[in-house]
Amino acid sequence: MLVHANLWGMTSPLTHSAPDGRWTPRLWGTLLVLCAAMFLDALDVSMVGVALPSIGADLGLSTSSLQWIVSGYILGYGGLLLLGGRAADLLGRRQVFLVALGVFAVASLLGGLVDSGPLLIASRFIKGLSAAFTAPAGLSIITTTFPEGTLRNRALSIYTTCGAAGYSMGLVFSGLLTEASWRLTMLLPAPIALIALVAGMRLLPRTERERSRGGYDVPGAVLGTGSMLLLVFTVVQAPEVGWGSGRTVVSFAAVVLLLAVFVAVERRSASPLIRLGVLRSGAQVRAQLGALTFVGSYIGFQFLVTLYMQQLLGWSALHTALAFLPAGALVALSATKVGAVIDRFGTARLIVLGFGLMVTGYVLFLRIDLDPGYGAVILPTMLLVGSGFALTFPSLNVQATNGVDEHEQGMVSGLLNTSVQVGGALFLAVVTAVVTAHAPARAADPQAVLDSYRPGLIVVAGIAVVGLLISLTGLRGRRGGASVVVAKSTSREAEAERVGAP
Repeated sequence: MLVHANLWGMTSPLTHSAPDGRWTPRLWGTLLVLCAAMFLDALDVSMVGVALPSIGADLGLSTSSLQWIVSGYILGYGGLLLLGGRAADLLGRRQVFLVALGVFAVASLLGGLVDSGPLLIASRFIKGLSAAFTAPAGLSIITTTFPEGTLRNRALSIYTTCGAAGYSMGLVFSGLLTEASWRLTMLLPAPIALIALVAGMRLLPRTERERSRGGYDVPGAVLGTGSMLLLVFTVVQAPEVGWGSGRTVVSFAAVVLLLAVFVAVERRSASPLIRLGVLRSGAQVRAQLGALTFVGSYIGFQFLVTLYMQQLLGWSALHTALAFLPAGALVALSATKVGAVIDRFGTARLIVLGFGLMVTGYVLFLRIDLDPGYGAVILPTMLLVGSGFALTFPSLNVQATNGVDEHEQGMVSGLLNTSVQVGGALFLAVVTAVVTAHAPARAADPQAVLDSYRPGLIVVAGIAVVGLLISLTGLRGRRGGASVVVAKSTSREAEAERVGAP
């Protein structure tokens, strides 16, 4: 199904491009505003990690308190994504995006000015909450503005790779800014968000609210948000209190109970927070599970590699960031090209290839020792992981949003982002628990510490293998052709696709 958005008060689908087939400056501006929000989300996550030691020393925070500077953001983000996605559909994507972006800017400003640990954690939670609304709203604006097929594939490839670029640049920026003050890492997103907000007020297409005949699904919103908040909270806390502790077991049981009640409510709701029928699609399920394992494996890998470089090799934060840079640069440089690759080969094949590259990179990294050669050991892994990221993440976004009705794009976007956040939190906690279980009694023994990292790296590779096996099921019965099939129901739509192609 092709969906055409009214960008400037015009109804012709040909407004997606200039007469010579190129995107108009205003359409590029719209995409850049949305990319800025995605960039900020990733930038903020990566920058804070390097600044934690300086924050702890300045504010007198314990290690457990420092964890909540990271976990507070994840809790707000992962816990409210389902609500954020549905709110975008019901309240208007443009309105939700702009309000949430404004909240993000204010919270960034406050985070850089506070002198209290609890207030800093609160500002991080508010930033995560706002990102839970900007992320699904931004993705659904793209999928309802760009018609399914070539236009959308290119837009999504640029959008998703901006996230990877933001994450990589955040590592570099944090290494530089923390040398002056950790507060600069908190303040940097504020002016960028304000610029994007002002530009978005002028450029983003106005969207209509969905007319919900059954009213708002308040019970579903409460149950869905509560279950996701409790799940993320439990996963974040499990390594500290113990996976087998009574508190963890009871919390997971409560999550299962809440989700069971949530499913029962959604099946009976006239206007559900999540229409469960969307998960009857094999492609949709593979996209969600793929996002869960893909991000989970990468976050676990990045965590272990950072510890390895800084704690064992003695590299500085900036040195570590530069070591990751080839992967991020590869993703950024491929941003405008991946859409055409998706058009030619389809999402299913690229996801399989991307997972295969990442598994290979993770396995190669098992060769590390206490004196690695960057060019022989680390660089090949970074290039393989970067290539896998460039192919897989945009393809997962395309696969999840293709074939979904316009009024449900926010819902599916929220579901996909929930898979991303929960996957990152869940598998990072698992990897951390595995490494902790193998940690030596004497931390002063570098070789023993390195040996404790290897089981974690094996788990990372195993998570990616699971994702690869899931994605392989999407190739069964396919013969030639791309996996993305675009239905052109009228000659007018077909002409719009042809003229709008870059």
